Amino acid sequence: MDIHNQVLRQLKNRREGFSLEQPFYIDPDYYKLDLEMIWYRDWLFAGHDCQIEKSGMYFTLQVGDYPVLVIRTRDGDIRAFHNTCRHRGHRVCTKETGSATRLVCPYHQWTYQHDGSLMSARHMGENFDKKQFGLKPIHCQVVAGYIFVCLAKEAPDFAPVRATVEPYMAPHRLPETKVAAQNTIIEKGNWKLVWENNRECYHCAGNHPELCRTYPEAPTATGVQGAGDDPFISEHWSRCEQAGLPSTFNMSPDGQFRVARMPLVEDAESYTMNGRPAVQRSLSDDVTISHIGTMLLFHYPTTWNHMLVDHAISFRVIPVGPEETAVTTTWLVHKDAVEGVDYDIEQLTHVWNMTNDQDRQIVEENAFGIRSPAYEPGPYSEAHEGGVMQFVEWYSNFMIDRLQGSEGKLHAVA
Repeated sequence: MDIHNQVLRQLKNRREGFSLEQPFYIDPDYYKLDLEMIWYRDWLFAGHDCQIEKSGMYFTLQVGDYPVLVIRTRDGDIRAFHNTCRHRGHRVCTKETGSATRLVCPYHQWTYQHDGSLMSARHMGENFDKKQFGLKPIHCQVVAGYIFVCLAKEAPDFAPVRATVEPYMAPHRLPETKVAAQNTIIEKGNWKLVWENNRECYHCAGNHPELCRTYPEAPTATGVQGAGDDPFISEHWSRCEQAGLPSTFNMSPDGQFRVARMPLVEDAESYTMNGRPAVQRSLSDDVTISHIGTMLLFHYPTTWNHMLVDHAISFRVIPVGPEETAVTTTWLVHKDAVEGVDYDIEQLTHVWNMTNDQDRQIVEENAFGIRSPAYEPGPYSEAHEGGVMQFVEWYSNFMIDRLQGSEGKLHAVA
């Protein structure tokens, strides 16, 4: 049985409310299928527009086998390209971030404009047509300061994402921020284990003492149901919406993305050890009330986010291999906030640095156990792990649709 039919059969026959079978978390062929069906065909969070605020600034990332380049052009637009020289395939930009007047391949100095067009190629003969050898473009969309890319020849419609998330994000004015801190950790576990760990706080009390000072453990705050019936949350939504902050739970019909504004515990305003703001300069002048909690944005398969009164935090998930996942955390503050005056980096990053490392250990121990021949799918807690069940359901339905579809093949640009 080929891998497509094998995975399709297993997903159709999976036991609802239980974790996936072992190969989904460790098998290289299953991992390759994830890349082909999801990562090479859907919208992926790449980074923030404030990371490339000036013409010529760029950043790079690796998605499976695809090196990606994101750059701001001379016209101020943000474009994405395959970071592969059209001569002999060398990466054009070899650094994670940088700034360039022109993009010059280090190998033979083929030179490209910011818009991807080939500007010069030495000694290629009179009949060489530069117009035929520009960098290959990648679909790129920017919404409220967040950059998304899609490797497919034909990208899914981005309009529903924009229509849902932009009203919730806009009051935070994220294009007017700057990166205060950023780090990437490698978690030695499959990307789905990273997401499953994120989608519940069933484990928080026993593993995240710093986070639990400010973030509620209640499944209504973490999961996908019951929030509207929680009087504490519904009162929070009402107060925030009266102040012009969209807040109520809103999830796409297929479960791929969602937004909601959730209260923090007691009198907390930020993810700090004392609950007080980590940044004295508010993130946005459009937010006119205090204690707005956290605006949560989730978009499978690449990102979860927190937007608070004083700063915002993005998390980008990128698979590195069948059992390795890169998680990049970025802290955004107002562009005029001054380090050492308005905020202290240690105070700003402490809670999530600790939480990320704790989650890394959890995911890696989870992966160790799943490798055992004795592993078999176990039941999720309906009370506390509704968010995990929703993620696994999204993954299963998404893969089934793609595998059954007439386009159940690698669809990315060759």
